Amino acid sequence: MNISSENKLFDRRKFVKLTGMGIGAGVLGLHQGGCKKKVQQPILPEILGFEMAPYDPNDYVGWESVSDRKIKVGIAGYGTCRFGALFEFQSHPNVEVVAVSDLFPDRCAQLAKETRCNKTYPSLEEMVKDPAIEAVFLATDAPGHARHAIESLKHGKHVASAVPAVYGSLEDADKLFEAVKLSGLKYMMFETSCYHADNHAMREIYNTGGFGKIIYAEGEYFGGPMSPEAFNAPEGTKSYKGWRIGSPPQWYPTHSNAYYIGVTGGSFTEVSCMGIPSLVKRYNIENQYKNPFCSEIALMRTNEGGMARMGVSHDSPGNGGEAGRIRGQRGSYYGGANGKYTGHEKNLPVLTRPPLPPEVNAGGHGRSHGRLMNEFVTAILQDRNPLVDIAMALNMTVAGIVAHQSALKNGELLKIPQYKMWT
Repeated sequence: MNISSENKLFDRRKFVKLTGMGIGAGVLGLHQGGCKKKVQQPILPEILGFEMAPYDPNDYVGWESVSDRKIKVGIAGYGTCRFGALFEFQSHPNVEVVAVSDLFPDRCAQLAKETRCNKTYPSLEEMVKDPAIEAVFLATDAPGHARHAIESLKHGKHVASAVPAVYGSLEDADKLFEAVKLSGLKYMMFETSCYHADNHAMREIYNTGGFGKIIYAEGEYFGGPMSPEAFNAPEGTKSYKGWRIGSPPQWYPTHSNAYYIGVTGGSFTEVSCMGIPSLVKRYNIENQYKNPFCSEIALMRTNEGGMARMGVSHDSPGNGGEAGRIRGQRGSYYGGANGKYTGHEKNLPVLTRPPLPPEVNAGGHGRSHGRLMNEFVTAILQDRNPLVDIAMALNMTVAGIVAHQSALKNGELLKIPQYKMWT
C-alpha cells in the first residue's frame, strides 16, 4: 500500500468514526483544550498488527473521566513503526503532548505534526530535562529501552515503554527494576497482547477463580517471510542501526509470554528452549548476535507449578500474529476472535474490555493501543500501579532472555530470575 492509498484509507476511517459519533463538521477540526487543528490520522507502517481498528461505538460505552487534570507528556521516537503517534496520547482528554523527540529531524517533525505538538527536541536525553514534562512514552529502539527508561526516571518522569522492557541483558533488567523502585514513579510496558479481547477475558476469568490453578498455557508470536525472495533479504523490518538483523526470537518474547503472565500476574521459574537453524540468511552464527535461530520454542515451569509452551517464530510463512490458550483445573479458554470459556464456572464476570475516551481510537494490535495508553494515564491519575508494571514487564521479558540462553545450550534447563512489586 502506498502513502496515497494509506491517506485515503485514513480519510474513510476518520469519516466513519466521527460521523458515527455524531460530531458536527464545525467540531471536526478542533481538539479539546484549545490545541491546534487535528491535521490527520497517523500514517501506518506496513507491518503485521498495526492496522487501525475500525470505529466501534462499543469501545466507548461506560467511559467516565476520573480527573480534570491534564498530564504533560513527552514522546520519544517515531521510527519505522511510527509508534510515537499510534498510541493516541494526543487524543486523550487528560493528556497534553508538550514535547516530542526523534534523532532524525524529518521524523521528529512528522511526529510533532501527528501529535499536534509545538515543541521538539533532538534527543530523548535533551527532552527529559524539560521540567514541564511529567511522563514520557518511549517508542525508541528496543536496545535503548532500558537506558532511556532509567534516564527518564532520573529526571522525575513516569515512564511508558514499548516492548520489550530490556533487550537481551539480565544486568539491565536488575538496573531498571531498582531505578523504578527508587524513583517512586509509575512504569508501564505497553504489551499489546494484554488488551487483546481474549487475553483480557482470560485475566478476568482467572481473577474470579474460573480457571483454578493453571495446568497448561500456550502463547505464540508467529510470522515469516511470505516469498522465497524474502528469505534472502539482508534485512526484514527496518530498524535503527540494524538492531533487528539476526535478533534472537526470544529476546522479543512478551507478545507470547503475556498469555500466561499477563493473565495471572505470575511468572516462569525455569525454562528449556530449543531452536532450529534458519533458512533466512541473516540468521547465522556470524551475525551481530551470533544467533542462528529465527524460531525458538520454550517449555516453561510456572510459579504455580504448571507448564507453559511459549513460541516465537519469524521464519515460518503462514497465519501470523499473537495467540494463546489456557487450561486450568476448573476450566479452559481457547482464544482468538471467537474465544470461549469452557468449564465449571457458570457465573462468569463481565469480559468486555475497559471503555475508551470518546476521541481515542482503539488502534492496532487487536484494538489494544488506545487501552494501553488509557491504562497508563489512569494509573497516574489514580496513583496506582498500572496493569503491566515493572515486575510483570520484567517477568515477561527476562524469561525470553534465559530461554535463548537455553536454546544455545541445546535445551538445557535453566532457572529464571524473579521480580515482585514491593507494594
